[in-house]
Amino acid sequence: MDIETVLVAGATGNVGSEVVRALDGVEVRALSRRGARVGDAVPVIGDLGDRAGVRELWSGVGAVFLPAGHPDVPGLLADMRDAGVRRVVLLSTGAVVGGDLDNVVTRFNVVSEAAVRDSGLEWAVLRPSGFMSNALGWAPLDDVVREPFADVPVAVIDPADIGAVAARALTDPGLAGRSLRLTGPEVTLPAERLAVLAELLGRDVRLEPEPDDDARERMTAAMPAPYVDAFFRFFRGGEYDDGHVTTTVPDLLGRPARSFRQWAEVHLGAF
Repeated sequence: MDIETVLVAGATGNVGSEVVRALDGVEVRALSRRGARVGDAVPVIGDLGDRAGVRELWSGVGAVFLPAGHPDVPGLLADMRDAGVRRVVLLSTGAVVGGDLDNVVTRFNVVSEAAVRDSGLEWAVLRPSGFMSNALGWAPLDDVVREPFADVPVAVIDPADIGAVAARALTDPGLAGRSLRLTGPEVTLPAERLAVLAELLGRDVRLEPEPDDDARERMTAAMPAPYVDAFFRFFRGGEYDDGHVTTTVPDLLGRPARSFRQWAEVHLGAF
């Protein structure tokens, strides 16, 4: 291991928190807007949207875990390099492969990936499929769950597996220069994932597909319209096929990728 200190940006998120938990043998600094404590990591307050405000945070850091999509990624990376950071691991998405740059979600990930590759730092890019933790949107679990794009199969991945791969990429120079497509072990539909939760809870729960018009109206009330359009382009326009399994996780970790059942057993209390 050639890195002594790692800073994890977005450390309170579903993936960032798992990166913190997976790192071992290094000092971990957990960056969030409120400086929340995550495990045994040192809490750090900062907003990556404020480049000047976080510039001093890179001092003494060897590697950074960075989610894509911040306003000035090239500038942030330049500041990291100037402060002595050696390696960055970017959380991107599988949607960048063959993606349309007119799609706002695809674009901010593609732009972030390009900045990382051009940064002069050692880098690795993680391109995961949909997260198993998206099922937390069903909590607390009602007897009937309405779900958009209910007919779309996805090779959902446990954020803990993303965290484990990220931890290795942050501390292992052997993964430098690689873009890693990460998926779960199988392709499932939302109804199949809901059935696993229902079985574990001993409940009778039914999934009801949400009509596209209803889904668009609900989503538009919660997020900017370009992001709503992006999801409809992915799952109705055919711009993103997230229904293929890769062996990257088991190849790198030496064990099978975690199943949705395994994820659900750990998080069952949330439902």
